[in-house]
Amino acid sequence: MLLPRLRVTEADGDSWDDPSEEQLGVLVDGLGPDRRFLVVERHDRPSAWQHFIQAYREDDGTFRVEFREGGPEAHFEARTTDEKLVRQVVTAWAFDQPGWREQLPWQLWQAG
Repeated sequence: MLLPRLRVTEADGDSWDDPSEEQLGVLVDGLGPDRRFLVVERHDRPSAWQHFIQAYREDDGTFRVEFREGGPEAHFEARTTDEKLVRQVVTAWAFDQPGWREQLPWQLWQAG
């Protein structure tokens, strides 16, 4: 079975294969109290299931953004209150656009 290059999955399980940049942006913009998070998986990399970015909206309106590009040593997180920045980072990551890494203060992800 051929996997899509990108798959976006929301908290309720709804998913979209190979969304356009605009469609992905609309999904990110829709994060809120009723739609807390989404995950964008890249299936065109080695270890396909180890490459993703996700955004989660906290109760206070801030966002936690995580990305992973390989094993646990390549899993990072950042927090921001800027909704537009979340959209920019998630879509830039998904569509291989430069500069997204410099837009947030990434730290190694800590479980818990």
